[in-house]
Amino acid sequence: MTRIPRSTYRLQLCPEFMFEQAREIVPYLAELGISHIYASPIFTARPGSMHGYDVCDPTSINPELGGETAFKRLTSAVSKAGMGWIQDIVPNHMAVSGYNLMLVDLLENGPASKYYPFFDIEWDHPLESFKGRMLAPFLGSFYGETLERGEIRLGYDEDGFFVSYYDLRLPLALATYAQVLTYRLDDLTNELGLDHPDVIKLMGLLYTIKTLPEERAYVEQRQHQVYFIKRILAELYETSESVREFLDENLAWFNGERGPDTPERFDLLDALLGEQYFRLSFWKVAGEEINYRRFFSINDLISLRAQDEEVFNSTHSLILDMVRDNVFDGLRIDHIDGLYDPTAYLKRLRDNAPDSYIVVEKILTGDEPLPGFWPIQGATGYEFMGKAVNFFVNVDNEDAFDTIYKRFTGRRRAIQDIAAGNKRRILERHMGGDVENMARLVNSVSSKDRHAFDITFPALRRAITELLIRFPVYRTYISNEAFRPADLVYIRTAIRESVKASPELSKEFDFLDRFLLLEFDERISDEDRRQWINFVMRFQQVTGPLMAKGVEDTTFYVANRLLCLNEVGGEPWDFGVSDAAFHTFLLERQKYWPHAMNATATHDHKRGEDARVRLAVLSELPDDWRDGLKSFERINRRKKTVVRNRPQPTTNDEYFIYQTLLATWPFDWPKNREDYLERIKEYMVKALREGKENSNWIEPDESYESACLSFVEALLSARKKNAFLREFMPLAKKVAEAGMVNSLAQLTLKLTAPGVPDFYQGVESWDLSLVDPDNRRPVDYAWRTKALAEIKKRFARHPDALAAELLDTAEDGRVKLFATHRGLAVRNAHPELFAQGEYLPLEFEGGRADRVFGFVRQRDDEAVMVLVPRFTANVPKEGRFPLAGFWQGVHITSDWLPNGAWTNAFTGQKFEATPTSVRKILADFPVAVLLLGT
Repeated sequence: MTRIPRSTYRLQLCPEFMFEQAREIVPYLAELGISHIYASPIFTARPGSMHGYDVCDPTSINPELGGETAFKRLTSAVSKAGMGWIQDIVPNHMAVSGYNLMLVDLLENGPASKYYPFFDIEWDHPLESFKGRMLAPFLGSFYGETLERGEIRLGYDEDGFFVSYYDLRLPLALATYAQVLTYRLDDLTNELGLDHPDVIKLMGLLYTIKTLPEERAYVEQRQHQVYFIKRILAELYETSESVREFLDENLAWFNGERGPDTPERFDLLDALLGEQYFRLSFWKVAGEEINYRRFFSINDLISLRAQDEEVFNSTHSLILDMVRDNVFDGLRIDHIDGLYDPTAYLKRLRDNAPDSYIVVEKILTGDEPLPGFWPIQGATGYEFMGKAVNFFVNVDNEDAFDTIYKRFTGRRRAIQDIAAGNKRRILERHMGGDVENMARLVNSVSSKDRHAFDITFPALRRAITELLIRFPVYRTYISNEAFRPADLVYIRTAIRESVKASPELSKEFDFLDRFLLLEFDERISDEDRRQWINFVMRFQQVTGPLMAKGVEDTTFYVANRLLCLNEVGGEPWDFGVSDAAFHTFLLERQKYWPHAMNATATHDHKRGEDARVRLAVLSELPDDWRDGLKSFERINRRKKTVVRNRPQPTTNDEYFIYQTLLATWPFDWPKNREDYLERIKEYMVKALREGKENSNWIEPDESYESACLSFVEALLSARKKNAFLREFMPLAKKVAEAGMVNSLAQLTLKLTAPGVPDFYQGVESWDLSLVDPDNRRPVDYAWRTKALAEIKKRFARHPDALAAELLDTAEDGRVKLFATHRGLAVRNAHPELFAQGEYLPLEFEGGRADRVFGFVRQRDDEAVMVLVPRFTANVPKEGRFPLAGFWQGVHITSDWLPNGAWTNAFTGQKFEATPTSVRKILADFPVAVLLLGT
């Protein structure tokens, strides 16, 4: 039986937070009420990896995290605490690295390697320089220049000959060892004589290299011989001074350290490199020509052919062993959209892990449904995160915000148009090779179709580009076996919008429409049918990375109307959600995906969960925001720096900076001012480069960046007469206080709504973080452990007094820790109620009925009533929180409420009969979770 988590807690394991440190906090997490640790990838990754997604060996535990022994100690502690383990796995890709022994074996042995079919490489590429070779686009400049500067080096150690370029290390093909070993061989034989044992061994090695079996049927035999070659060569190098001097001297010749100082001295190495199974090139080449699939557009992450059973079995062997041994209760599948056939992969995974809790990293747009035919428990919660923040955005003020943003920045382009433009730029600069490869696949079939015979290759390439740009979702899931009905809508929408934009390509779009919907001509050959299907699968693999790079990683940093909407799982053009729509979202969640994760923060988020809902407060305060901007601009215009005859930063980036400060403003300002200033400066550099308007990662505009950083420094100056801070602080205080109300409401929704509440490390206290690496700073677990122990002790004695005190001192974060613990305690005491209970929306009446939201979860004789506030920032109240009198005259009108006694999980307040007065329910705490019959 599948062990459904009651809650999950995401840990980002890295060399700075290893298995041992994780083991130390297990008792704290158990006391907090967490049922399952949810771990970042733990398998051997590139040395120094801070995230684990650059996997080098999925069949071993990462030694940099502590290795297998430390991992067993950790999982033993987790088990003894009565907790479970959800493991994040990476089936889509691996690192291009000398530590990736599968790739090393492939590059050494080529088609004779066991791993030749493992990686998604097009070995038979039409470009002659790619045939039989993997592009290796890792050079900082053109190949010839790099070679002649001596930056590409031939080296040798006990693992064999290799080529290095700074940190990159790639092995020589075994067959080309002979080119190095036979160079100047006469010098060695003349020195030692043909009968010398070392020369005989070396000759034997050369013969063995020449006669290595080339067929994959003899893989094991070849592996033994390769091992023999490397061991004997290492022995010779170690024990024979003559051989060692011979090889070292040869390396010097190949590396251009001998001979006349002319470019020709690199001919030896150039010729050697020309015989390898990789082709080194300038990194920019991959933007236009490439013959392997990458993770997004990251050149040093190469994709696997996870659709092949042999690849699946090999890369999942340790994972499935851990599942069978009950070490892993569940799996989180990274980047499901990158797989060739996600549906087939998930079915195979489910067959091998029938009782595992399985969730996928899937970003849904708008009302897009998760494929119902996937054998999983749901997604990892981006859709919940997006809907949750939108719940706190006041849709009534969208027009006002449009006006404020346009007037301050002068920008009037629709956000969707900005996103389309950014997707085009990403395609043209970073993914042109992917488009080229897809166009060739289509062209191979269209050239044989009488209705498409006249479609040219350039026209196909343009049509595919336009279609990708206008694709409305991350991916469709069309295959021979299944597809969502919604997928037809998405494809037809993209076709329709593409025809509008480029009517001259209508014939091409008609043909692509047939292609994408697998409307085969019955007369086509089996080979053409395979090519047809291959194109559809490849196309679907590209739409997701393009959406991510064009929207998440670019548009989210430049379409700045209200930044809390610029979040993974959200859409910046979607301003607010009604009560009814949010109820519908949760009702459907209960019906279709009751065990999906409810996330409000992740390792990929753009802003921390409390920073996000704090910014949502601005949607309630358009007048305050407009007036504040006017004052800020007037005060700060002299703080700008003239760059290329214009004062910088731009008004759009200035607008971005003010929101960033509001979102992250420390409760204890000006304490730790310097640390905060450095955080914001580091973040601004990343934001500017991601946005790609005024700087970028490839060619940073340091003068513009410097102007922005100087502007931030001036804003946060420690001078006593800082006019900006004098104007800014009242708005920051108002937004922060209302943000705490939103935060407690969001937390309560996550804890009680259909789904499994997921907590990113440290968010049980205030989370005002920004995008990574800011959201991966060390968490103070010592403080949390001590604070939780005190909270539990005091709640057992005087819960009402504790709740009141925590509200008075809310800035220290204990109130959120308290609410997290109490909410988890309720879930743990009533697991079936939250796993299977109905979701029943509540209705209200009274003067402020539109500012309270609630529902009941009910199963048999168990029930919980949940009430949360929203839109309270601009409404007069007696204190900082909307309590008691704020709700005068507001009542629950639902007439189906269960009868009986109820208890408030946060305050301990008891009701002898079913309460309907919101004033009484929210008398002492801004959110409520009432339990029936306690």
